[in-house]
Amino acid sequence: MPDVENGTYKGCYVCGLENEAGLRIPFRKDGEGRSRAEYVARPEHAGWPTVIHGGLLFTLMDEAVAWACTYAGKRCVTAKVEARFREPARVGMPLVITGRVTRKSALALRAHAEIRLGEDTGALVAELDAVMAVTRQGRQESQS
Repeated sequence: MPDVENGTYKGCYVCGLENEAGLRIPFRKDGEGRSRAEYVARPEHAGWPTVIHGGLLFTLMDEAVAWACTYAGKRCVTAKVEARFREPARVGMPLVITGRVTRKSALALRAHAEIRLGEDTGALVAELDAVMAVTRQGRQESQS
């Protein structure tokens, strides 16, 4: 069960504070249906020398949209995504990862994530648009 107040789920690879092999990045609520986290990649997260692996950037954005859905009151899983990588991000650079729900329906939410350098208005590194399927449990919770 997610610890929504702390933006974590103990075993999660990205946000799990108890996952020794994980990134341990808590996602905070940044308004209704919005999430935000900050991160500085370590050398072991490089794909090429000093460049953060694109798969890790994708993972951070996927987590951001999942938390945005949670903060919109829905439990969702990723159904479909389109990611765009705009410029390389380097190990040791501070990143801001945000997610927001852009549209809701009973069975799915659409969400958008961004990674920016240094601050909310920093250079855009990558962005992702996702269709997030509301889980059966999430549908049952909203009916009760």
